[in-house]
Amino acid sequence: MENLTLDRLAGIIAFARVASLGSYTAASRVLSISPSAVSKSVKRLEERLGIKLFNRTTRSLTLTPEGAELYEKAVRLLREAEDIEQTAFAARHEPAGLIKVTASIPVGNCLIAPHLPEFRRRYPDLDVELRLSDMMTDLIEEGIDLAVRIGPIADSRLIASPLTPNVVSPYASPDYIEKRGVPGTLDDLPGHELVRVRYHSSGQIMKWHFRENDIITEVEPAAAITVNSPEAVLAIILNGGGIGMLPSFLATRHVTRGELVPVMPERWAVRHNITAFWAESRRGNPNVRAFSTFLKEVIPPCAPWNRPFDMNKTG
Repeated sequence: MENLTLDRLAGIIAFARVASLGSYTAASRVLSISPSAVSKSVKRLEERLGIKLFNRTTRSLTLTPEGAELYEKAVRLLREAEDIEQTAFAARHEPAGLIKVTASIPVGNCLIAPHLPEFRRRYPDLDVELRLSDMMTDLIEEGIDLAVRIGPIADSRLIASPLTPNVVSPYASPDYIEKRGVPGTLDDLPGHELVRVRYHSSGQIMKWHFRENDIITEVEPAAAITVNSPEAVLAIILNGGGIGMLPSFLATRHVTRGELVPVMPERWAVRHNITAFWAESRRGNPNVRAFSTFLKEVIPPCAPWNRPFDMNKTG
């Protein structure tokens, strides 16, 4: 124990992050150092131990048998260090230091980022690092304190705190409606210019969900334009490009300005909830407690962007 220097510990941490994330670049983002620094740290660890930890090719990075054995021990070490840190955080009453938050891009840009100045005014000793990505993140492996996502996350290690329903509905610009009219039924949709989303993470087309008499109908639209983000859908339909499905939080301000018109609003449907997640180990963390409480204020159960819809109905 007396011989364990900071440099050696840094090598173990770098090795564990590379092994869990699969690349030096991904590990560098989590550790906030350069990929070359990560690579050098791992190389020094290998030289010190006299073993090869990774099989490296130009396309892949895999653990050797010796590396796999060391990885299991390194993960235990990091989890114990995490427990020590979280115990210290729980003993502190005031939020301070740094909180790392991740969110999907539209939720982060529209619902979280605009409110961060107010959060900082309340908690000037607490810095925020907001990472926006539509790729699912392992909160524990990447050291993320809190995530905000649409839909469930299948991870029993996480605590889920639902914030508000994610209401989705199709929209179009007034110019498009004037030229092409409004579809009266789902059967009318193929006669219109549609804009759809292909998920970047899975490559799957986002289904359109419609509610009628509390029954949900699922449609995979044939579309003239396919994009991989709802922000792109918004930009296209604002410019008269057709009908696109959007979450209400992204569309409402444009409806208020008269730039968008809801299409078949009586058929709105809830696509999951917007939910906050954090690791069980961070239950008593004052930073997480402060941020999760703040989220409930800015993303309330009866959110203002959902008011045009009858939220007393379910679907």
